[in-house]
Amino acid sequence: MSDIPEAIGGLVQGAVTAHAVEPGADGAKPGEDGHTAEQACLNCGTKLVGAHCHSCGQRSHIHRTLSAFFHDLLHGVLHFEGKLWRTLPVWLLNPGRLTREYIEGKRAKYVSPIALFLFVVFLTFALFNALGGALQWDGEVEPDATAEMQEAYTAATLELREAQLKLETVTPGSELETELNTDIAALQVQQATTRELLELTGVEVEGPEPELQVSGVVPSSTINDAWKKAKANPQLLIYKLQTNAYKFSWLLIPISVPFIWLLFPFSRKFRMYDHTVFVTYSMSFMIALIGLISLFAYLGLGFASVLLFYAPYHLYRQLRGTYSLSRMNAIWRLVAVSIFCWIAIGMFIVGLTMAVGT
Repeated sequence: MSDIPEAIGGLVQGAVTAHAVEPGADGAKPGEDGHTAEQACLNCGTKLVGAHCHSCGQRSHIHRTLSAFFHDLLHGVLHFEGKLWRTLPVWLLNPGRLTREYIEGKRAKYVSPIALFLFVVFLTFALFNALGGALQWDGEVEPDATAEMQEAYTAATLELREAQLKLETVTPGSELETELNTDIAALQVQQATTRELLELTGVEVEGPEPELQVSGVVPSSTINDAWKKAKANPQLLIYKLQTNAYKFSWLLIPISVPFIWLLFPFSRKFRMYDHTVFVTYSMSFMIALIGLISLFAYLGLGFASVLLFYAPYHLYRQLRGTYSLSRMNAIWRLVAVSIFCWIAIGMFIVGLTMAVGT
């Protein structure tokens, strides 16, 4: 039950974050009924002509009532100033047109790519947390596994103390000192990660907190450190990936854009900005599709996996519409993009593993 408020909070956070990158501002001096009818903009002082200030963009009609506050909340979540409902049909059925028109400057009726991306990411991961997604881990393990982890923690602690005592007796700069430093670094990682996993499962671990750095220990590289932690406790790594993936999801955009550029190398017609808009809209759809499939699978609907076949068709439509491609040119680029997607996902997972596993 505790996941439901967290999911709702994630949705609201996503809406507020996405809404923040769309035009709009609030603030007022209310009348008796909580509304205002100003002749000049309350934000910048410019004389008002029409529903919005032509200087800063703030609405001319300002309110400060409790009902209006909740209306703004729902408006931010569901409407994005009315753009969301105009964007969704085109985004789902004709993504190439949406991308092309946004690039060409027809933007007033559409949600911007980054706003849509932020909203979809927060909504999808809030849904995962609420449903208990494939990577969700509730901190519970089998009793035998807990006992094994306790034994591993105790053994690592004893070995670490022995290695540290030996280090005090060896000649500085010797080969033995280097070997001991390496062993100590590995044991520290094993001890710390095992303790962290035990604490997450609700087991109280006796003894002081392990120190990740001791005198004379040569620090390992970031990649090696992350690999050792993942190898020692893969379940803990999966848990961390689940809880932190949405924070770093934006990295998928800069990772993917160069691959799309490779489809049109040195093109004067299509620029990096075009590719960025394409990637952001496409990424938003794919993340939303995964969330929808997860929801249907959770509800026990057998056709959930069939939706996966819509992903390549959607990408094909977006390629054709955005870049004005023929069918054959769109098909071979679709194959190339499919390969690039797996490479980008692999790079993202490696980077995320290094970020949360060190």
